[in-house]
Parts: sequence; structure tokens; C-alpha cells
Amino acid sequence: MKKLALFAATFALIAAPAFAEEAKTTGTAPAQAKFSTVSKDEMFSSKLKGLNVYNQQNESVGEITDLAIKNHQVDALILSVGGFLGMGEHYVAVSPSSVNVRYDDKNNKWMASMNTTKEALKAAPEFKYPK
Repeated sequence: MKKLALFAATFALIAAPAFAEEAKTTGTAPAQAKFSTVSKDEMFSSKLKGLNVYNQQNESVGEITDLAIKNHQVDALILSVGGFLGMGEHYVAVSPSSVNVRYDDKNNKWMASMNTTKEALKAAPEFKYPK
């Protein structure tokens, strides 16, 4: 059995350069890079992920765990609702227009709110990551 594993590993190392030479690249790169200017008040996904979402009664209703991007735009915010330490979490996909994300100058932090309850989000259709 050990000889078979050693043979397979050796073959993989020897064959790897041959397979790499056969690889083809598809598509074309843009002719020239385009650059953007980013202002200090723009939102970054690293600040959005993990942000708690509150309702009008200042109750936490969920946490932004991911973004779904479609056609170069944010199509949905994935919220984690309920659960504790990763157990029993329920994920829902909500439209970005239903979540108000703003920077609070007074407290120097990003805030997210929406007009709903935790119960309504728990009852919403569950989002499951495609496999």
C-alpha cells in the first residue's frame, strides 16, 4: 500500500509540469486598467460584514454575514438571524434597499437598521449557500 501511495505521489509530481503546459487561458484581459478614487465616507465590505442590524425599537434583529453580488451590484445582504455561537443560525437574503446603513459621526461607527422584527426574519424563507 505504501508503494502505491509513493508511486501515485511521484507520478503526480512528474506529470504536473506536463499538465501545466497544456493549460489554456480563455477570455481576454481589458486593454487598460481603469482606476477609481475612493472617498473616506464610502462603505467597505470589510466594515459591512459582521455589522449588527437593529430595528426601530433598537433591538438587534440580525447580523450581516455576507453580500450577494449580481451584475456588478450588491443584489442581497445575507443576514444571520438567531442562533448562538454558530448553532441554530437561520440565514435570510434581504434586499439592500431594506437595510439603512449609515455612518454615525457622533459614535464614530457604522450602523445598520431595518423596519422589521427578529421573528419576521426567522419566519422568512431561509437562504442556503449554493453547493
